[in-house]
Amino acid sequence: MSEAVLTLEGVEKTYLKGAPGEVRVLSGLDLTVARGEVVALVAPSGAGKSTLLHIAGLLDTADAGTVAIGGKVMTGLSDRARTAARRNDVGFIYQFHHLLPEFTAEENIVLPQLANGVLRAGADARARDLLARVGVGHRAAHRPAELSGGEQQRVAFCRALANQPKLLLADEPTGNLDPATADQVFDALMEIVRETGLAALIATHNLDLAARMDRVLRLEAGHLS
Repeated sequence: MSEAVLTLEGVEKTYLKGAPGEVRVLSGLDLTVARGEVVALVAPSGAGKSTLLHIAGLLDTADAGTVAIGGKVMTGLSDRARTAARRNDVGFIYQFHHLLPEFTAEENIVLPQLANGVLRAGADARARDLLARVGVGHRAAHRPAELSGGEQQRVAFCRALANQPKLLLADEPTGNLDPATADQVFDALMEIVRETGLAALIATHNLDLAARMDRVLRLEAGHLS
């Protein structure tokens, strides 16, 4: 079996803890995603899938349990160390692309690399390569407002991969796209995950796309099945 990239053990999360309206979202949850594996996360609205992704991606902390990325335990790290791990090891894709509107497609992919200490020439080259691989290389000089929804999401996908993360987390990455465009974006995502050996955890309501991944996990009542 391939090495584990993401490992969650005994993860718990409760909102409004101790209050009358206390809600336990995650309850002793265990999860492993291996290198080169694409795992679908399916859940009813409000079941906690975004919370799970945020904890896995170090954007939120669990009340209990451990999170490890690439074999390194992330629980208890300082804010500075968590930020560095998030920048180096994790890529995020959301339903809405959140591209910076004043920058071109290429610049949106260059900027996170520059923030990570990559020289401009290398950052430019990687941005152009990623854009070409997802079929929008010819749109590199266009700003987000000049791109279609599918093109914007492919640029967001490239941005998530800019710093060559170990782990890719996606929250409804095709939820704002028409079915044909969703298929194109998903195909591009799968191709690069396979080529690079990323571990990917993808939350989706699209059961057809989920069925094309390696595993489908369902989150309900704080547990995975």
